[in-house]
Amino acid sequence: MSLWTQLEGPELCATHCVGAIGRTESDRLLVSLLDQLKWNQHEITMFGKTHASPRLSAWHGDPEAVYTYSQNRLEPQPWTDELDYARKLMQTLTDTRFNSVLVNRYRDGQDSMGWHADDEPELGPNPIIASLSLGASRKFHLRRKDNHKEKVSLPLGHGDVIVMSGATQRYWAHQVPKTAAVVGERVNLTFRMVRSSPT
Repeated sequence: MSLWTQLEGPELCATHCVGAIGRTESDRLLVSLLDQLKWNQHEITMFGKTHASPRLSAWHGDPEAVYTYSQNRLEPQPWTDELDYARKLMQTLTDTRFNSVLVNRYRDGQDSMGWHADDEPELGPNPIIASLSLGASRKFHLRRKDNHKEKVSLPLGHGDVIVMSGATQRYWAHQVPKTAAVVGERVNLTFRMVRSSPT
């Protein structure tokens, strides 16, 4: 049975499970996704400046799951067999339905994800974000938006799952920082439910 740990913090509703997906299955998914997905490098806008995203990504989902972040409007690519299989695994683990997934590929320690919250309007007020990590272990940080001294940090390894729900996205931001350590590739799948398309 998978052991879930509740992360501690005010208005933080997040649970973490080490090795929620077994190593053999995680190995197979990682190899398949690296080989089969069409990876893109989007431009992102932060603080009025536009630059290339420091990672590769792919957006897949049901046809209506159009998603916008950092001024990028993402039209979903169809589910691949492997992504749909991973979605079913995550739906079983979390007892939650998902209609889309953002897949991020961190090629080495210099690829990263800056501070942000998954609080786009089309996700609704209290979205459930279920994140599956494959490949190299990377640090995952959370901090309160109104008090940066309130922090939680943990490593996310091969087959680990973290689920953020409730008011987490309203009050907390998260990131995957760069690291000087020599690390291999990491693929992270964040499953979500897009409830309405932006106009």
